[in-house]
Amino acid sequence: MDEREAGGARGTAGRRARGELESEVLAALWAAGGPLTAGQVREALPGDLAYTTVLTILSRLHDKEMLVRQREGRGYAYEPVRDEASHTAQRMRSLLEGGSDREAVLAHFVSELSEHDEHVLHQLLSGHDARSGGDCSGGRA
Repeated sequence: MDEREAGGARGTAGRRARGELESEVLAALWAAGGPLTAGQVREALPGDLAYTTVLTILSRLHDKEMLVRQREGRGYAYEPVRDEASHTAQRMRSLLEGGSDREAVLAHFVSELSEHDEHVLHQLLSGHDARSGGDCSGGRA
C-alpha cells in the first residue's frame, strides 16, 4: 500500500474503491490526448503514487485490452483503445446485460434522467442526431 492509499479518507480502511485507481489512470490518459509513459501518467495523477504502482495499473489495463502501448526508449507509452464516451457506453452495456430484468433497469435509468438528457435520448432513439447516420429507432420512440 502506498502513502496516498494509507493516508487518504477513502473508505473505512483508507483504501480506494475497487477500480478507482484504474479510472484515474484512464482519465489522465484521456485528458492527455496522446500516448503517455508511466512517469508522465504518474505526474498527471494527484498525490504521490509510487512509479511501480502506476506501472502495475498500466500493465493491468493493457492486459485487459483497454490500452495499447508502443515502445518508447526502454519502456512504453500507453494510450486508451477507446475514447471516454465509448468506454462509458461499453460499461453501461455490461451493467445492463448483467441485470435480470432489462426493462426495469431501463425504466429506472430513464426515470432518473435530467430533462436535457431525456431530450437527447429521445432524439437519439428517433434517429434525429446528426451522428447517427440514419434512423436508429428500430420502432422505438
